[in-house]
Amino acid sequence: METEATFTTFEGPTRRLTAPLAATLTLLHAGPRAGLLTFDDRTGRSADFDLSGTLDEVLARHLPPEPRSGPGRPKLGVVSREVSLLPRDWEWLERQRGGASAALRRLIDEARRADPDGERRAQAQAAADRFLGAVGGDLPGFEAATRALYAGQRAAFEDALAAWPPDVRTHALYLAAPALEAQ
Repeated sequence: METEATFTTFEGPTRRLTAPLAATLTLLHAGPRAGLLTFDDRTGRSADFDLSGTLDEVLARHLPPEPRSGPGRPKLGVVSREVSLLPRDWEWLERQRGGASAALRRLIDEARRADPDGERRAQAQAAADRFLGAVGGDLPGFEAATRALYAGQRAAFEDALAAWPPDVRTHALYLAAPALEAQ
């Protein structure tokens, strides 16, 4: 079971909040927005929200709908995107049990199970790298921090961030932690 996603909001180098989406949207809607930067802690990407209207409208627009109960299929959160494959690949997928979509989902699930620690490490590296680039690209030790992150060297990563503002350093270490665990 996945834990609820969190977002972290900075005002300059100061962390204002790390919280689930509803609390983050409430903070962003309530006050001045200039100088606030919010990051999705799962991905390290900067998050941008449409904050127009009342708080209830903002929450309704951005929060996932409540799961409905009753007859019928629950909303699965399916996202359609284009995938380009060779004709022989499409032919193989279409012959699989459940069709192409089901076969692709099974292949993805199998790959995730094959190396869960490697996937966690890669996701943490990507999230920390995005965050580092967004807030620390001009800070001293940025390149050394990035090298240490991908090498899995916790001590070198911490040393490279030593001169960074405390809240930025703490959040970078939080995002990078799964990538810096003993391998």
